[in-house]
Amino acid sequence: MQEWLNWPLSKSGMGQLIEGSNPSLSAIDIMKITIITIGKKHEAWVQPGIFRFLERLRAPFAAEMIILPHSSFEGDRARQEESERIFSRLNSDDFVILLDERGKNLSSPELSNLITEHIDKHIVFIIGGAYGVTSDLRQKSNIVWSLSNLVFPHQLVRLILAEQLYRAQEIHRGSHYHHS
Repeated sequence: MQEWLNWPLSKSGMGQLIEGSNPSLSAIDIMKITIITIGKKHEAWVQPGIFRFLERLRAPFAAEMIILPHSSFEGDRARQEESERIFSRLNSDDFVILLDERGKNLSSPELSNLITEHIDKHIVFIIGGAYGVTSDLRQKSNIVWSLSNLVFPHQLVRLILAEQLYRAQEIHRGSHYHHS
């Protein structure tokens, strides 16, 4: 299956959009954070916001976003097929953070500390599909993180995650972006 969008960033952290990019050209060697999400391409209303925050990220917070298309199946079969595609992108030593409304709530400073504590590893954030992920993928995750008790559209979750990564970076830098 072809991925819809791969957003790798250069060594300097400046982004460039590469549609239909070759996974063998992945920027994982350059960066430490990858966001894997199931769904459709960014909708027009959310794309500028996501790119705004991803472009501002610098090593070691620089990130790439990989959007894998929805399964053609529904229910359990979709969850299984999508989780297998996500699993195929993971390495055994990745630090995996799964976003799920049943996860643990983290404050922005806690997220910044979590990333900083594990920055020597490849950190992978996962946003599953509409049917969630399998229990195997959930168990593979080092942290299951909830943005809120509310359920958000996946497009909005991407934007919130991109902003929270930028906020985590700025907390780490000690800038005035975040006010405690």
